[in-house]
Amino acid sequence: MMKHLMFAALALLPAAAQAQAQEETMKITFTLGDTVLPATLDDTPAGRDFAAMLPLTLTLSDYHGIEKVADLGRKLDSTGMPASYTPKAGDITQYAPWKNLALFIAPFSDSRGLVRLGQFDGDFSALKASGDIDVTIAVAP
Repeated sequence: MMKHLMFAALALLPAAAQAQAQEETMKITFTLGDTVLPATLDDTPAGRDFAAMLPLTLTLSDYHGIEKVADLGRKLDSTGMPASYTPKAGDITQYAPWKNLALFIAPFSDSRGLVRLGQFDGDFSALKASGDIDVTIAVAP
């Protein structure tokens, strides 16, 4: 009987861990005109610091066809974060030395000073438009 209870308890652990992981993230949106891009911020000092700045309206500029960038005006709290990060397409980051928000539309190499904040939850192709893009970033309703 005790074995069965233990196995039942162990079987519930993944569900509990998944529920906890869902509670430890924050859903946000990037609105570009009529297009809304859902995203999730990581539960990190940098992710929470960025969330505290929302809502924000920024103008994103193209940076070498790899990322869209905008000045955040300050470094986010990167306590305990790695000194570098290798971004993937869809990552939301800050390049701390320049205080830039950097939204990766293509993967890139490991970059010192790059801090991951979160990622887009699905299609983010609207960010691939050429030229500057005005965006409003807010906590999801």
